[in-house]
Amino acid sequence: MNTATPAPHSRLAHFPVPLFATVMGTSGLAIAWKKAHHVLGLPAEIGLALQWWALALFVVIALFYLAKLAQHPGAVKQEFSHPIRLNFFPTISVALLLLAIAFTDTLPGFAFGLWSVGALLHLIFTLLVMSSWIHHTRYDIKHANPSWFIPIVGNVIVPVAGVAFAPVEISWFFFSIGVFFWIVLMTIVMNRLFFHEPLPERLTPTLFILIAPPAVGFLAWMKLNGGTIDAFAHILYHVALFLTLLLASNALRFFRLRFFLSTWAYSFPLAAITIATLVMAEHSGGIFIALGWLLLAVLSTILLLLTGRTLQAMLRGEICVPE
Repeated sequence: MNTATPAPHSRLAHFPVPLFATVMGTSGLAIAWKKAHHVLGLPAEIGLALQWWALALFVVIALFYLAKLAQHPGAVKQEFSHPIRLNFFPTISVALLLLAIAFTDTLPGFAFGLWSVGALLHLIFTLLVMSSWIHHTRYDIKHANPSWFIPIVGNVIVPVAGVAFAPVEISWFFFSIGVFFWIVLMTIVMNRLFFHEPLPERLTPTLFILIAPPAVGFLAWMKLNGGTIDAFAHILYHVALFLTLLLASNALRFFRLRFFLSTWAYSFPLAAITIATLVMAEHSGGIFIALGWLLLAVLSTILLLLTGRTLQAMLRGEICVPE
């Protein structure tokens, strides 16, 4: 990583949009702990504190990025034109949607506002990114990586809170987009992983994003299906569980990686499979209760380590620098 310290006036120009992924991970942790309160009997205060921390984090990061937009619009345009960084802009809308899920039970009116803005913004990002892919002059197979799921497959998050906030057809609209293009993009990404050079070190943590579509799809399907664990729900959950096991079996490879902001890609997918497992535990009990405890412990530990390492990187001047 280039750790050279740029001139003070240029630090804001390099403020990275992937920082919004920290809000996704923290929001996911908050939702997981709130679910664990109902399923495992853990203290409710932890989830409540985490949701407010996630909101504060979003506000601070959003203010800095708005300042970047105002003072360095060219830098934002350049970031949006980047074939990989483009896919991290929808972390803004996904963060809003996750915050809406977290606040639904405590501040439903506020959650509805977050969800409305997040859903509309995510649809706009989906249209912009897909248009960029279709009418491109710069994309190559080497640019394909699991972060491509964020702008398109991220639509499956909308129904998780959307079923309670809007006519159900709106949730079906977003869910259909996400599930259909999950299959399309999964094929493209697997082709890149199987038959082309490995992902660069900086992007290797994004492999964890593979867990998120089936795990979140399971949660969304449960909302749309009235809470019944049917055959399709089982398929979605167990695909997510298999991908989690696959990546866990390669844990040593991930432990050897240096820290990048992309390392936050571990957080939300692990939160998604944790929440999905707690939902399974709520309905089926048995092994899913033990698995829920394990995943919650792993998720909490990883979030603590990621937060500490990010603060350390900030103090060392390793963030907001040219890559």
